[in-house]
Amino acid sequence: MSTNLYGEFNHKIDYVFKVVLIGDSAVGKSQLLARFARNEFSLDSKATIGVEFQTRTLVIDHKVVKAQIWDTAGQERYRAVTSAYYRGAVGAMLVYDMTKRQSFDHIVRWLEELRGHADKNIVIMLVGNKADLGTLRAVPAEDAKEFAEREGLFFMETSALDATNVEPAFLSVLTEIYRVVTRKSLVANEEPESGGSSSLLSGTKIVVPGQDPAAAPAAAPLRCCSSA
Repeated sequence: MSTNLYGEFNHKIDYVFKVVLIGDSAVGKSQLLARFARNEFSLDSKATIGVEFQTRTLVIDHKVVKAQIWDTAGQERYRAVTSAYYRGAVGAMLVYDMTKRQSFDHIVRWLEELRGHADKNIVIMLVGNKADLGTLRAVPAEDAKEFAEREGLFFMETSALDATNVEPAFLSVLTEIYRVVTRKSLVANEEPESGGSSSLLSGTKIVVPGQDPAAAPAAAPLRCCSSA
C-alpha cells in the first residue's frame, strides 16, 4: 500500500530510492517529473540542460521512502554529462513520445546504455507519454507491450498534461524497488548522514545485490495501462 505525500515530512526516512528518467529530448521527461513531484504541468517548459532532480516522500508498506527522481537532457551533446548519473540508480523510467515513432525506435539504444551503466537488477518501466494525443498515435500500444515483454520491463502509457497514469507509473516502479530491497539486504557504501536515521541510505549509493531469477523484476507480470 502506498500513501502519497507532498511537501515536508517530519518522520525519519527509511529508504532513499534513486530513479532516473531516460529518453529522447522532448518526449516529456521533465513534465512527468513535475507532475509526479509537484503535481504541476507547464506549457512553457524548456529543454533540460544537463541533469536535475527532484524528490518526493511517500509511504510504502508503512515505511517512509524518499524518491529521488533524476531528469537528464536527451540531446546527444549532453550524453557525456549524463552517463555518470546512472550510478546508484535502482529504478528507471524509459520514456518515449507515442506520437513520434523515432523516439520509440531509439528506446533500444537507451536501454542498452542503461544496462551498460546501471545495476543489473534495476527496475525499469517503459513509458509511452503524451497519451492525451491519441489521434496522433504513431506507436501502437501492442508494439510497446511486445517490446516490454521481450525485455522484461513494466509498461504504461501516460499523459503528463492530464496526469493520466503518471502516479501509477512512478508508484509501480517505487513499489517494485521496495519489494526487491526488502527481499534482499541492501549494501550501503557510505555512512548515514550526520543527525539522520541509521536506516537512511544514500540514494546514490544503494546497490541491489544479485537475486534469484524468480525474484527479479524481469519476472514480474507485465503491467500495462493504455489510456488512448
